[in-house]
Amino acid sequence: MIVKLPGTKQVVVDSKCPLQAYLDALAAIVGGSKTTLLREHARQVRAHITKLSEKAYWEQFPAAPEFVVLFLPGETFFSAALESDPSLIEAGVEQRVILATPTTLIALLRAVSFGWRQERITKNAEAISQLGRELYERTRIVSEHLGKLGISLGTATKLYNDLIGSIENRFLVSARRFKELGAGSDTDIPELTQIDLAPRIPEAAG
Repeated sequence: MIVKLPGTKQVVVDSKCPLQAYLDALAAIVGGSKTTLLREHARQVRAHITKLSEKAYWEQFPAAPEFVVLFLPGETFFSAALESDPSLIEAGVEQRVILATPTTLIALLRAVSFGWRQERITKNAEAISQLGRELYERTRIVSEHLGKLGISLGTATKLYNDLIGSIENRFLVSARRFKELGAGSDTDIPELTQIDLAPRIPEAAG
């Protein structure tokens, strides 16, 4: 059985657990025979764990975690196997097989789903952090370019004003005398004005 979780994730659940020995134990009347059958039930569960592990379902389903769930369709099947072989849970974990009953299966699936959601949140946080660093660096470079442009505009403004002052004082003052002497046209030579506005240079953050 494939359980689909949010985010295209999957959990593989095997529900073919051997139960014949346990059912035979329920029907057994003699105490010794019943004990032997329950031990056989535990042995069959352990053998099934090994068989599931060898199938390596996590390699067949890339969207699945690195374990498979061995589903026992009742709490009594689980407790009877553990009573005869208390190391079953540990043996399953070592072979990437998780034993689950109807009660624990839902809790397990919720825990896995929550873990994947947390993983996605972590990845998103890392992506946001990286994007923030890139945006900060790009903003810094643009600010530097703007600062250099402002300095260039300030330099150009000063050169322009110096040139206007020189033309007014050394050239146009003499050119306007032509009109006073009757050699100019009826239209006056306009006065050149300097630029008073200076660009604001961005301040570097401390």
